Amino acid sequence: MRFGITMFPTDLSIGPVELALEAEARGLDSIWFPEHTHIPVSRRTRAPAGEPLAEEYKRSLDPFVAMAAVAGATERIRVGTGIALVAQRDPIVMAKEVASLDLVSRGRLDLGIGFGWNVEEMADHGVDFTRRRDVVREKVLAMKALWTEDEAGFEGEYVNFEPSWSWPKPVQRPHPPLLIGGGGGPKLFAAIADYADGWIPIGGAGMREALPALHRAMDAAGRDPATLRIVPFGSMPDPGKIEYYGGLGVSEVVFRVPSAPADVALPVLDEISATLASL
Repeated sequence: MRFGITMFPTDLSIGPVELALEAEARGLDSIWFPEHTHIPVSRRTRAPAGEPLAEEYKRSLDPFVAMAAVAGATERIRVGTGIALVAQRDPIVMAKEVASLDLVSRGRLDLGIGFGWNVEEMADHGVDFTRRRDVVREKVLAMKALWTEDEAGFEGEYVNFEPSWSWPKPVQRPHPPLLIGGGGGPKLFAAIADYADGWIPIGGAGMREALPALHRAMDAAGRDPATLRIVPFGSMPDPGKIEYYGGLGVSEVVFRVPSAPADVALPVLDEISATLASL
């Protein structure tokens, strides 16, 4: 099992490079950054984790910029989006960003994606919230074409471009691991079985009960459930919980570090490291 951390990097928190170097020095395997382009002040959509909305949502760095900085400063630790809001991104540009980052990081990129929860944030990007799952699917399929084909074109309802050249191709073939984050359910599991490589359950609650449904979705799509990557986010560094995850076939556990200056964030990193050392 691998172990990683996730944090909202902001202009007020410990820097992403400093945090990644400290995590790598402690033997951790990965660091993941979330994405919000902006938060409309109307706040018509309530935060899924409850109100008030945490300050870091308003101040988060672009995850691809943060990951590129980390990749250039580290040797071993993997970088990942946890999660990227694909519906709000241009798929041609994102495909280029992903492939370029996978190249410069020497194949150390994991791509966590999600459908999003903030209706007004999506609307500012021209995305209909009710169609966001369909938009994400098309954009992912379009990016896969650009990553895998020498001359890639796409014709869909939301994405259209003529046959085109787009290099570099990702170092990881056919593309970096693609994991979908969110609560378990038929729609999410159908999406994973359709076009992704794994699941990021947020918090991990109810995972044992949900996994059989995910495996059935994979079987129905003609895919082997044993190939799935299961990476719960926001877990507590508890030996019993880690052992429990191991019994479920979890491939990686990602612990949360608070979006805070170094004097707050690094002691939490030390606690995580001490727990892992005791296993």
